[in-house]
Amino acid sequence: MKKLTTLSSVLALCAGAAAADGILNVYNWSDYIAEDTIAKFEAETGISVNYDVFDSNEVLEAKMLTGASGYDVVVPSIEFMARQAQAGVFAEIDKAALSNYGNLDQGILDIIAVNDPGNTHGVPYMMFTTGIGYNVKDVAARIDADKIGSWDMIFDPETVAKLADCGVAVLDSPSEIMAPALNYLGLDPNSEDKGDLQKATDLLMSVRAHIRYFHSSQYINDLANGDICVAVGYSGDVLQARDRAAEAGQGVEVAYAIPKEGGQVGFDMLAVPDDAPNPENALKFINFILQPQIAADITNYVYYANPNTAATEFVVPEVAGDPGIYPPADVAAKLFSLKPHSPRFDRSLTRAWTAIKTGQ
Repeated sequence: MKKLTTLSSVLALCAGAAAADGILNVYNWSDYIAEDTIAKFEAETGISVNYDVFDSNEVLEAKMLTGASGYDVVVPSIEFMARQAQAGVFAEIDKAALSNYGNLDQGILDIIAVNDPGNTHGVPYMMFTTGIGYNVKDVAARIDADKIGSWDMIFDPETVAKLADCGVAVLDSPSEIMAPALNYLGLDPNSEDKGDLQKATDLLMSVRAHIRYFHSSQYINDLANGDICVAVGYSGDVLQARDRAAEAGQGVEVAYAIPKEGGQVGFDMLAVPDDAPNPENALKFINFILQPQIAADITNYVYYANPNTAATEFVVPEVAGDPGIYPPADVAAKLFSLKPHSPRFDRSLTRAWTAIKTGQ
């Protein structure tokens, strides 16, 4: 009986291990993968995916720094991943296990390596810009044409006041709003100078009364439905709103602008938490995403550019030729990327953001 009990225990443990081998837990941004990507991965590998979503780097970071998240793959933006990697949050990527790693653009890997030396802790997933989404008709009826496509739509009190009645929304992300505010003032978007932070805070406080809400995903449907007329948002999200509006056929036309003063260009990374329960499955998933057709399918669906050179031929022309997705050289020259903030500055930034959101 004792031998049988022991044997049963061993079999149970083996069954549990087998079950764990067939699971993958993914934590990704909302609206950031093709409709069939997960189903295709499950069909190809036999691995069952638990897929959860978030809508800001701050939400993800809080979960990662707490530890024991239970996720195998997460998708932080590069500047957040860099800081979290320094805290030991992420495992090193075993590139030898990624047969499709060579599909990545070396130039992009070199840019990312500034924040992730040796491309050690992350694999680039998608690229984005942060700019302004707007309702073409509503905005044209309220402000001068030369203001459209400018950060004046957000940071100039006189201009944004004219848009307040139709609804202005801003990302609930202090780093991604403070940076363009600093840039608008002619300051370094990555500045950690207290005086610069105060200037940007004052600027945002001057327009606070005209901002309807702060949220990092609600604006997609609200733009598409005509519930708001302006949003600071991510390129692909706004372009998804554009298509949803067109499909609804209610006369709402949404456009996306990378402001003429310049905007953020960013990279979202596939990373494996150091305590991931299924790290081998995480690498299988990353390698799957690096397949050219899979990467192109995601770009074609979510309207975010991908860093996969082998995928280019599979990206549909209307996406590949969209300047909001793949900015032309003159626009790209004015883009800036974010760097990780020091913990001390991040605390100051959080306090400033709380004051801005509450208007106090």
